[in-house]
Amino acid sequence: MADWFVVLPDCAAAAPAGAALRGRAQEVQEIAHPSGRPWLLGHWSPGTLAVGEAGRVKIAVVGEHAVTAERLAAAARRTDTIAGLDALARSLTGSAHLAASVAGCVRAQGTVTGLRRLFHARVGDVTVAADRADVLAGLLEADVDEQRLAVHLLNTFGMHPVTGEPVWRPVTALRPAHYLVLDQAGRPRTVAWWTAPEPVVPMAEGAPALREALSAAVEARLQGRDVVSCDLGGLDSTSLCSLAARNGRRVIAYTSDGLDPMGEDAAWARRTVAGLGNEVEHHVMPGDQVPPVYAGMRETGDHLDEPSPVAAQRDRWLAIPRLATAQGSTLHLTGFGGDELLAGSPAHLHTLMRTHPRVAWQRVRGFAAQRPWPYRETLRQLRDGSTYRAWLARAGDGLTDPPPPLETPTLGWGTPPRLPPWVTPDTVRAVRELIRAAARTAEPLAGTRGQHVELEAMGGSARMVRQLGQMTAPLGLAVAAPYYDDRVVEAGLAVRPQDRITPWRYKPLIVEAMRGIVPGESLTRHTKDSGDHAVETGLREQRGELLALCEDSRLARMGLIDADALREVCSRPLPPDLQFDALFQTVACEVWLRAQEAAAIPA
Repeated sequence: MADWFVVLPDCAAAAPAGAALRGRAQEVQEIAHPSGRPWLLGHWSPGTLAVGEAGRVKIAVVGEHAVTAERLAAAARRTDTIAGLDALARSLTGSAHLAASVAGCVRAQGTVTGLRRLFHARVGDVTVAADRADVLAGLLEADVDEQRLAVHLLNTFGMHPVTGEPVWRPVTALRPAHYLVLDQAGRPRTVAWWTAPEPVVPMAEGAPALREALSAAVEARLQGRDVVSCDLGGLDSTSLCSLAARNGRRVIAYTSDGLDPMGEDAAWARRTVAGLGNEVEHHVMPGDQVPPVYAGMRETGDHLDEPSPVAAQRDRWLAIPRLATAQGSTLHLTGFGGDELLAGSPAHLHTLMRTHPRVAWQRVRGFAAQRPWPYRETLRQLRDGSTYRAWLARAGDGLTDPPPPLETPTLGWGTPPRLPPWVTPDTVRAVRELIRAAARTAEPLAGTRGQHVELEAMGGSARMVRQLGQMTAPLGLAVAAPYYDDRVVEAGLAVRPQDRITPWRYKPLIVEAMRGIVPGESLTRHTKDSGDHAVETGLREQRGELLALCEDSRLARMGLIDADALREVCSRPLPPDLQFDALFQTVACEVWLRAQEAAAIPA
């Protein structure tokens, strides 16, 4: 059973919502407010919930953490207002939700990247919160909003704030870096509590800080465990595996050896294991045993609370988790998030050009020669002073434009999204309307383009990892992604971009942070395996499954796509100007709708 929880306000009017939850779900666990009224209802795995109480204050932490009830009780004794919990929130290690009941008021929040999300909705006379959107939608018996679903057809899932909303209109997502307050009458308000750190820390100070944060993040998850599994492929997962191997526990590492002749993950993984003194139990999955892309996509048994591109590679994504659980692992470390945090975004050059022009020009020339970037377009983007709202509005106007060339510089507020050619004109109008509406009031996630792009990319991919966790939960396996932890994100973003992002070194921050932990030879790797070969092979091998998905398409029933146009594209290799993630997103929406349909049919 997947974990979930609902947060109720401390008032009598919340009783009907609690009763409805108990009526809809089996084996509901419950934690009461200091007043005795129901506060947290749901299902959580052993070891994921810690609660501390003192007087009229009660604090709970749910997720992957090392917090004790004693520490939370001590924090409760020091707390007399909702705002007084900021210090505790800024000190938590790991990845968890924080909830507190303080003298009749409630505070609830997730993590800054959205790996731990929070949603809220009006249920009866009060607002309630939950960590899953579908739980609230079920309470409200809400129908899927076709306009919001259409947003998921974009070839990006990181377009703040448009792509972050649930597909049920009565349900609202709490924005990153905010917490939700429910007063004594169950009325909501949101408060911004976190901002990205100023990127001013030099590498000499930033690398040890990242090492400390990442070490603590891994250790918080290993406490009380005798065995842990992990990915072992690129430099990011290699760092996590090496940290886990220091603690004397059984570490089982898995490497997928794809059929791409240019792939290097398996060879580098073996070198890492040898460099660690063979303390790690290493398994390499041969390429002919790795399920192809699109295999298992028509499975409707997954209960996800939003469409996710993970569904397009279901069997491929679950192959290693299934092996890990068979070996007794209940927690799997993955390196997701490392690319966005450690390789960083060249969009920082836009700010550097105004603060450190000489350094910026050096970096610009290096990136321009390496990518390569066209000279005129690079200068145009560097000179462009558009606000985020203006960029978002322009992005909405260009939804059906040809995609930008691959060599286009990435120095703006993001990569302009596109809708695939098989959507209907009504879909284009609906998505454009939402984007334009958001552009009127949207604020970036950070003050500079570079940090905004990085946080948005982390938020988009964190949502994907969150859905992967919902898929592995029935296996009894939690997916842990320490690079999305608040403290790790802060340590990484605080480092000066001119030290962290360079065309001449591969992820220098993690290389410096992991010296003495990751074997020296492994730190010399400057490549990353690509999944393009697997995508092209999967499209060819699973073409029949894709074409079957076009039959009686639920998206076509809604009028969101033209099934004949989609069938035509799936019947042959993708055209060069169509990125594979466009098809992933459509498959995700189609599969998700069918899963919702299947879940609504009584057993």
